[in-house]
Amino acid sequence: MLLEALGSVLIGLALSWAATRHLAERLPSRRAVFTTGTLGALFGAYVTHVAIGPGHETATLIGSAAIAAVLLSLLLRPSSRRLHRALPF
Repeated sequence: MLLEALGSVLIGLALSWAATRHLAERLPSRRAVFTTGTLGALFGAYVTHVAIGPGHETATLIGSAAIAAVLLSLLLRPSSRRLHRALPF
C-alpha cells in the first residue's frame, strides 16, 4: 500500500506538471494545480484500492491517474477565444 501511495503521488505530480506546461494560461495558480493533482491521485488510489482490493497495484495506479486527470480537468477555464454562433439569435 505504501508503494501504491508513493506511485500515485508521483503520477499526480507528473500529470500536474504536464498540465501546467501545456495549459498554463487556462489553469489557476501552479500551487492549486499541483495540490489538486497530488491529492486527486491519492484519493484515486484509495478509491481504486478499496474497490478492487489488494494485489492489483497496476490497476490501482491506473485508477489514481484517471481520477487525478478528471480532477485536473475540472480546474480548466474556458479559452479566451469565443466561439461565434452561426445564427445571431
